[in-house]
Amino acid sequence: MRPAARDVARLPAHVAIIMDGNGRWARAKGLPRTEGHRRGVQTLRDIVRHAGEVGVRYLTLYSFSSENWSRPLEEVQTLMLLLKVFVRRDLAELVSSNVQVRVIGERSDLPADILGLLEEAETRTAGNDGLTLVVAFNYGARNEIARAMRSIATDIAAGRLSADSVTEATIGERLDTAGIPDPDLIIRTSGEQRLSNFLLWQAAYAEFYFSPVLWPDFSADHFDDALEAFYARDRRFGGLKVGAEV
Repeated sequence: MRPAARDVARLPAHVAIIMDGNGRWARAKGLPRTEGHRRGVQTLRDIVRHAGEVGVRYLTLYSFSSENWSRPLEEVQTLMLLLKVFVRRDLAELVSSNVQVRVIGERSDLPADILGLLEEAETRTAGNDGLTLVVAFNYGARNEIARAMRSIATDIAAGRLSADSVTEATIGERLDTAGIPDPDLIIRTSGEQRLSNFLLWQAAYAEFYFSPVLWPDFSADHFDDALEAFYARDRRFGGLKVGAEV
């Protein structure tokens, strides 16, 4: 663990990761895309452990977007299988490591077996108070915001809420991430530099770190590189530090 990773006082409380590059990793090695996803799961395990070891409080992983259902059937089936394997194989370790799992994303149209696995992970880890692992599954930020708006509109129509009382906090309380602090640092691997419908509301003041490394090759050292870059940022949240020039 590098010195930067041990700087707990300056550590981002919440790190979110867009895990990108599994397919390109596999293609570069002459392997099917599904093999890239399998290798990516091992990277996921390593990064979850490392984030907990260095003291990150919240780690959000963009595991499956609402748009990913349009991928080839074989690839989607592999991703679902890998999710099942991860929960069945790794849930006991998450429980013993004091990791709490929280799932964000649309649940209403998920297959019953997948929904059951996600709910089992949340239930079995609910009492843990170490790292909170936020799994963005069947997640799309626009969908999340639309669902929040419908919830608010329903309460206004029923007279439980007045339109004048709706604030940013009101909206935040209706999002899937209610009770979770906004991300301080968002990492995207593989060199791509876009959010891809991920945490659009919550990312308002996040720092971004774009790594050229494909996700299957992303290591604890690469994670620490992102932490070092974060420490070097001057975060002012729209204001100025005392004594700073305009």
